[in-house]
Amino acid sequence: MADPERSTELLWGARSRRGLSLERIVRAAIELADAEGLAAVSMRRVAERLGFTTMSLYRHVPGKAELVDLMRDEVMGEGPDAGAGRRPGWRAELEAWARDCLALYRRHPWLAESSGARQVPGPNAVASFERALGAAARAGLPPAEVVAVVTLVGGFVESAARQVLETVRTERRTGVSEEEWWGARDSLFQHLDRYPTLNRVYREGGYDTPLDPFEFGLQRVLDGIETLLRDETRDETRCAVCGKTVEAAATGRPRDYCSRACRQRAYRTRKS
Repeated sequence: MADPERSTELLWGARSRRGLSLERIVRAAIELADAEGLAAVSMRRVAERLGFTTMSLYRHVPGKAELVDLMRDEVMGEGPDAGAGRRPGWRAELEAWARDCLALYRRHPWLAESSGARQVPGPNAVASFERALGAAARAGLPPAEVVAVVTLVGGFVESAARQVLETVRTERRTGVSEEEWWGARDSLFQHLDRYPTLNRVYREGGYDTPLDPFEFGLQRVLDGIETLLRDETRDETRCAVCGKTVEAAATGRPRDYCSRACRQRAYRTRKS
């Protein structure tokens, strides 16, 4: 486990750019992880890649755990910054953020493998989080729901990324693509006629042009957030006593009650 204080110092401190720098070590480790997976990354392998001794790396980074923290934050700086290419509307912004995150996982599948609890975030990770928070905040949600929405969308992206990681890992280990493996399963398909719904869906073209599971799921998550927004907006136009629609006030603060009678009823309830 990484030392959180040392990780913070390395992630947020100034870095040397001369000789065997921390930047060169991190970049070499990323290239190794991209090519062979996170399990292939070790201080010895990175040192060999750079042509230095293993001990020379320890002058810059105390161990693999802290190195992985640095690798994660380095690649998170590849995407647009918090304000770059902003699209109008909270939904479009969150869509773009989610797609950019998945694209990052596709370029570096080991990212999903390296995530976990109690990781110290670096500046690039915080900038990505800030971008998502800004999008959710522009929806007009209260602060706790802003955080919950970003957590929900981010969790969906990470789940999709883990599926990508598993596919990449299996194809790398076996040398057989996903399509090739399923295409060779004729012996299995011969037994599926006994399942009527599966058989009907197949006959009616359910598998001919499959929907992108990420895009389908992302839209359903965002649909749910839109429903939340509509419900909260609708609640703000209901009488706090009887639930009837409250006409919007022309000026001043929004009305809480539909009539004087409901206002008086609420007052008597508070007094009692």
